[in-house]
Amino acid sequence: MERRKLGALGPEVSTIGLGCMGMSTFYGPAEDARSIAVIHRALELGIDFFDTADMYGWGANEELVGRALKGKWDGVVIATKFGNVRTPDGRTVIDGRPEYVKQACEASLRRLGVETIDLYYQHRVDPETPIEETVGAMAELVREGKVRWLGLSEAAPETIRRAHAVHPITALQTEYSLWTRDPEDELLELCEQLGIAFVAYSPLGRGFLTGAIRSIDDLAPDDARRRFPRFQGENFKKNLELVDAVREMAQEKGGCTPAQLALAWVLARGRHIVPIPGTRSLERLAENVAAVEIDLTREDLDRLDAVAPKGITAGLRYPEASMHALNR
Repeated sequence: MERRKLGALGPEVSTIGLGCMGMSTFYGPAEDARSIAVIHRALELGIDFFDTADMYGWGANEELVGRALKGKWDGVVIATKFGNVRTPDGRTVIDGRPEYVKQACEASLRRLGVETIDLYYQHRVDPETPIEETVGAMAELVREGKVRWLGLSEAAPETIRRAHAVHPITALQTEYSLWTRDPEDELLELCEQLGIAFVAYSPLGRGFLTGAIRSIDDLAPDDARRRFPRFQGENFKKNLELVDAVREMAQEKGGCTPAQLALAWVLARGRHIVPIPGTRSLERLAENVAAVEIDLTREDLDRLDAVAPKGITAGLRYPEASMHALNR
């Protein structure tokens, strides 16, 4: 497995990481034993960068990752996140208060079964708490040895600059793929300038770019993607055109699947980018890892830019009620 530097001050990690969210929540039923087998196989294939969060299954995913990696932590970089809080009435609110940062960290350390979190992200920016206060509390965790490096997720450029002035930010995690190209407006360049790694989540368009989802009925009844605008009605039909164009190009290139082509494209956008595709399948895991071997020519990249230009995707990437939490 090739390796990339996680920011100017961070560690080297595998070129592709593993997003563990779907092993516990959002994408329909999951089996812990199967998910643990995927994590173990990822280690064997050279993946050493694993991503979770305290809200994935509301603690269940951190516990799962902790069990899977128990006794195998040597050389592994674990990333988790805080900031989304579930209220007694079932709502999710964002909390970036300094006192909550410390409470959340202690809870994540306990669930993961570790003494130090390698990379600790603020999952969403709290508009009611100045970013300087939140990152200041995160920096205290670094000084206490409870966290090694700091990250933000779905933060706006100015917020990143302000946060970075308080304490070096090692990574920004934001959605990026052939069907979500918004980070190209400013974020990718800003991260490169500041020495911040760009961790691309959902680099396969939440599975859509694999070509395996041809109908909404291909998703489990409780799959959260059913509520996402890009997976609904006319948007779904329109977005299939992009998937079919990627599939056709993959077939012409030979020895390459649509998913591998989409991942190779993300990897080609910059050496500071580390995608973290998620999967609960051993077969898909091997397919994703093999994407690092695919070389895209200038002609390939130009063609992908033509079939998947910025803004071509139909529909918002989250339900409208969740969009307000992005780019803060």
